[in-house]
Amino acid sequence: MIRKATLLFLLFCLLYHNATYAQSISSIIIDSATQKPVPYATIQWATKKGAITNEEGRFSLLLPEGLQKSDSLFISSLGYKSIAKPLEEFDKATIYLVPTAIELKEVIVSNKQYTAKEIVEKMKEAIHKNYNLAFTKKRLFFRKSSFQQMHKSDYTLKKSTIKAFNKKFLDSVINTIPKSNSYYTEVLGDLYGNYEEEEQKFSLIKASELYDKNMELDFNKLEEKFNLIIKENVKTDSYFKIKSGFFGTKVDVDELFEEEIDSTDISALNKELKKTKEEEAERKKNFANSRRNALGKMFSSLPILEDSDLNFIWKSRKYDFTLKDFTYLGSDAVYVIDFKPRRSADFKGTLYINSDDFALIRADFENVKSLKTFNLLGISLNNYLFKGKVIFSKDRGQQKYSLSYYESERGNRMGVKRPLKIIEKNKRVKGRNKQNELSAKVDLSFANIDKNEVVIFDSESISKTDFDAFKENNKVLPTYMPTYNPEFWQGHTIIEPNKAIEEFTATEVPLK
Repeated sequence: MIRKATLLFLLFCLLYHNATYAQSISSIIIDSATQKPVPYATIQWATKKGAITNEEGRFSLLLPEGLQKSDSLFISSLGYKSIAKPLEEFDKATIYLVPTAIELKEVIVSNKQYTAKEIVEKMKEAIHKNYNLAFTKKRLFFRKSSFQQMHKSDYTLKKSTIKAFNKKFLDSVINTIPKSNSYYTEVLGDLYGNYEEEEQKFSLIKASELYDKNMELDFNKLEEKFNLIIKENVKTDSYFKIKSGFFGTKVDVDELFEEEIDSTDISALNKELKKTKEEEAERKKNFANSRRNALGKMFSSLPILEDSDLNFIWKSRKYDFTLKDFTYLGSDAVYVIDFKPRRSADFKGTLYINSDDFALIRADFENVKSLKTFNLLGISLNNYLFKGKVIFSKDRGQQKYSLSYYESERGNRMGVKRPLKIIEKNKRVKGRNKQNELSAKVDLSFANIDKNEVVIFDSESISKTDFDAFKENNKVLPTYMPTYNPEFWQGHTIIEPNKAIEEFTATEVPLK
């Protein structure tokens, strides 16, 4: 009897596994001519958005309940013939798209031969007709990839009257700072709002963080070592005066480390538990808010919006436009227009504009000069990189376009080259109240790049009343992962990770 029940259980598990697997499709899309991956291809079914291929042409799509094997899946990409096949025919790991060519006469037959400038002006005139700019509820996946690189970490120790604050200790501080580091965070959720930065609300469903936690632990150990040196060398009623160039600040010794809690003091323990609980709630709120704010900034920078920083559409007089080519998106002919700055404008790139309704369906852009620079009193900042792409599409059967994918990459270089003094003072000491001093000169430079990717799987219109009534979900914290876990997002459609994410592994670096 037991053996029979076990066999039935195993059979149930096998059937359940096969049923679950049948509800998802994973594949890579390849150009049939070049054999290269096709990035940013759109995968749809019926009237809904589905997924988009990543930069390596890969996608994984969770199919909604109720789909039949005879239901069709649609795959399209600029410059390729679209595919529309029943689900049962998508049974291979590789899907091939066939490039399609278009001749100038095919466009001229049904359209006047416009100049590039005229096409851009018509596109601007049609923006409010072509796009849904009202309130919507958007199911989306948002991945942020951050990369830091330390280029220089030099210092000169001039004086230190605290023996423990010597060159050996300062070298250990410098060595603890990672020379390079990567951080990835992924979230799935529902974003409510329009395209204004202030009109956004976000409900988190699931989130993850992928980074080397051992780096964080090293900083904690270093802080403990620093606190121990302070306790052994500094009077309890002292304070520090920190000077760097013309600026200074005051720090009390008590602010540098917290009091230890006596494990026998129940009242103190309860107070500490309450504080921990409140901090956890605040962390959840801050994480949700940070994701919402990041999304709000991205959405408000769309080039179809008049006050966007991506001004190559609404301030088109600052740019030169050239009609370079034509292509297809499905059965629609598309103008391919290159743009570059005239005099002092910031960006260059390519616009893809539907030849029928003059809708912008894709924009690729890249800055041609630093967007902001700062250099004063040894502090320097250079916003040297801002590039990305924006893709709009229609849900099948719909009249208006909406955002389906947005990718942006921003880079900054920063430097600090100035003197640094840390002076201990004590009010109770008679005469000169200076006790100890550390004097050094630092020369640091580092860079960071933040890459944001957002894919919108589904969008539905809501009213302003619905938006006002919605309450955000601030109860989700990201799950930490030292290595990428492909099973974490099982049961959800996401942007497939690239190889850098899949191969990321946290490596312990011991504190020296």
